[in-house]
Amino acid sequence: MARRLEAGGWWLLGRNVRVGRAELDIVAVDPTPPGAVVIVEVRWRAGRAYGLAEETVDWQKRSRLRVAAHRLRAAGALPDGTPLPRLATRFDLVVVEPGGIVRHHRHGA
Repeated sequence: MARRLEAGGWWLLGRNVRVGRAELDIVAVDPTPPGAVVIVEVRWRAGRAYGLAEETVDWQKRSRLRVAAHRLRAAGALPDGTPLPRLATRFDLVVVEPGGIVRHHRHGA
């Protein structure tokens, strides 16, 4: 998924970034005006027998992502020292299913 985002012009800042007890799948910059630091949650499902992958991101997961993003913002950098650009933060969900099906949901902060 990271390669796909990079092919779209995004700048990858980190993958599997640990912030406290949370893990952020991808942290990247979407250069599309006005630009944003994007926390990307990636979900993969082999099928829909148990519902859509989008349904697995509950309020607890969203809360953990928000807390981790605020900690990153406060630090001004990723744990490895990579600086965070001074841009708005956005949360996206990317769902990958068999057959190359990808759904990218863009959300606000």
